[in-house]
Amino acid sequence: MPAKLLEGKPLAEAIKEEIRQDIKSCGLKPVLASIQVGENAGAESYARAQKKTAESLGIEYRFSKLPADTAENSLIEFIKQLNLDAGISGIIIQMPLPAHIDYKKISQYIEPDKDVEGMHPQNIGKIVFGKAKILPCTPAACMQLLKSTGTELYGKEVVVVGHSEIVGKPLTLLLLEEFATVTTCHIGTSKAGKLEAHVRGADILIVAVGKANLIPGDWVKEGAIVIDVGINRVGEKIVGDVDFEKAANKASFITPVPGGVGPLTVTMLMKNVAASCKLAKA
Repeated sequence: MPAKLLEGKPLAEAIKEEIRQDIKSCGLKPVLASIQVGENAGAESYARAQKKTAESLGIEYRFSKLPADTAENSLIEFIKQLNLDAGISGIIIQMPLPAHIDYKKISQYIEPDKDVEGMHPQNIGKIVFGKAKILPCTPAACMQLLKSTGTELYGKEVVVVGHSEIVGKPLTLLLLEEFATVTTCHIGTSKAGKLEAHVRGADILIVAVGKANLIPGDWVKEGAIVIDVGINRVGEKIVGDVDFEKAANKASFITPVPGGVGPLTVTMLMKNVAASCKLAKA
């Protein structure tokens, strides 16, 4: 039987209602400060999507575009000023940044309670202790999709392919918090020739690499849940990291690409803005 589609948009709409209620109960006007350095069409498109979603939820979106030659120290000072502004609920830095600016360094200067991407070391650290109130957006979207299936994660064999700081690593921590048995695979797993064996044993497979059709559909375990985070352009098509057509014939649930994780990611960003607003009031 073909897999049920795990579409992000319907779930995003339900979560938006929760966000509206959170904002209402907060009693403050949330403001999201967005910073872009230099010109980048993709970043500007993403920023427009953020603005549209923010304003639909009653969140003010303040966009600042800095010159491409902005010095790293100047960007840090700009961030510090936003940290000090009590009217700013959250701060997001649009990617990519110019080559001379180190995002890992820059992100540490955002006040943890205003870090709506959930990437400050303090926020990542809180995940380890199960105390995080602000979660990285894409891992949070994956968790929402998994929970929407009604599947009990306790004891499930989960394989995460990809160990990036923004998806794979924090997602592994979130899954461990739910008592899933998690295997995190990466290029070392592939080079050792063990990726297929791990994938075949997965009750839940989450792939976040950014390589088109990296995972053949016939590797997917019968009845598995497949969350495909990858977004890749192949000719005129957008495809994921998993061979969708074959995987959909074996999985119980599968995310489409596009239309799966993507629509939820911006919504989880706004959920973090609402959380930041509550933290400011506390």
